[in-house]
Formats: sequence, C-alpha cells, structure tokens
Amino acid sequence: MRYQKKHRVPFLFVYILLSITGLLFIFGFQSFMQYANQYPCANSFTCARDLTGVYETKELAGIFHGKQVSVPSQLPPQKVSPQVLGDTTASNKHIYVDLAKQQLYAYEGDKLVYTFLVSTGLWGRTPTGDFRIWIKLRYTRMSGGNASIGTYYNLPNVPYVMFFSNNKVSKNAGYSLHGTYWHSNFGHPMSHGCVNMKTEEAALIYAWANPQTKGNTTYATAEDPGTLITIYGVAPAN
Repeated sequence: MRYQKKHRVPFLFVYILLSITGLLFIFGFQSFMQYANQYPCANSFTCARDLTGVYETKELAGIFHGKQVSVPSQLPPQKVSPQVLGDTTASNKHIYVDLAKQQLYAYEGDKLVYTFLVSTGLWGRTPTGDFRIWIKLRYTRMSGGNASIGTYYNLPNVPYVMFFSNNKVSKNAGYSLHGTYWHSNFGHPMSHGCVNMKTEEAALIYAWANPQTKGNTTYATAEDPGTLITIYGVAPAN
C-alpha cells in the first residue's frame, strides 16, 4: 500500500500534464490548419527555405500539372535604364496588383512606371492587403500542389522572385511576384497563389523594386525596406 500511495501523485501529475499537452496540440493544429486553408503555401515544398538564389544546374526537369516543361538557360543580369529607375529609395515606390483585371501597376509617386498583365491564384488564393517585399532571389525552386488531383508542380530556377509578407501572411507562406516559364496565359488566373509574370517583365520589376539588388539574394533592411505591394479585388472565375 505504501508503494502505491507513494506513486499515485506523480502518475496523476503526468496524466494531467499529458492531457493538457494533447489539448494544446489539438487546438494548435486546428489553428494552423485554419491558417493554412486560408493562406495555402504558394511554394509548399520549399516555402522560401532555399534562399541562395543560385541557378540550379542539376535536376532540371520541370513539371507543371503532370506535364514536363523545359527550363530556360541561365539568364544574363537585367539592365535597366537610369531614366526608368528613377528614385532608388523605396519611400515613393508602390506596386498594385488588381486581381479583377489581372493587372500589375508600378508607381513612383504619382507617375506610372510599368503596367503588366499577370496571373494570380487559381488553384490557391492570392492574399489581399498591403505587403512588403522582404527578400529578392535571382532563382529558386518552387514545388507543391497535389498529384492525386493533377495539380502537382516542381519548377526549378523560377527567376526574379520577390517574396512578400505582412503581419498576417508570414514569410514562410511563400507568396511572391516572379517570372514564369511554364505558361503564357497572362491576364487569367493560373497560379497556386503567387503573382505570375512574364519573365522579361518580372526582370524589370525586380531591378526597379526595393531592396536594391545585391547579388543572387537581397534582403530588405531598415535602411533599404522592401517596396510596398497592395493586392486588391476579386479574381475572375476561369
């Protein structure tokens, strides 16, 4: 009897502790799934974890929804005229993405610098709101989707990637503006949540937007914050 009495309290404590831990895990997992369903990771395999920005020379077979796509060769650095660059500070630059019109507008103050057709989320929602570019990558691999329903993709060397985030959509969510080589259906939703652009047009935004490009990987800083991106509207049904 002494042996049993001596061990009842620790056993009860452990039982209560495990029960609380289990409940916290369940509620935490539910919260995570609610967030994940609301903002599915646009780059669900890597989620922006490979931040080298270096062009891959191996495993160059691109796949988009069950079809193999050719991966372009490494591109030369994009050069932009000083007249186009304008003010190099981020304070007066603003990128707007109109989901309804599938259109991107880039402004310096009141001056419209660029306007391009884009493709936003079809198989995943493009979040709306105000965001900042937090990192620019010259290249990265993007993978995700679901093979069982035919939406799997694995795309090496996605070029001119500008990841954005805010206090509701984390950096790890993997949303970005980027160049696109696997489709040319711009003006219509075609992505898993990112903003797809023609590669040559993404290159112009990449060179123009802040932080100012420094090598294959460029982080925004307090001295050189990322350009503001505002995404609004409702994408048309395809």
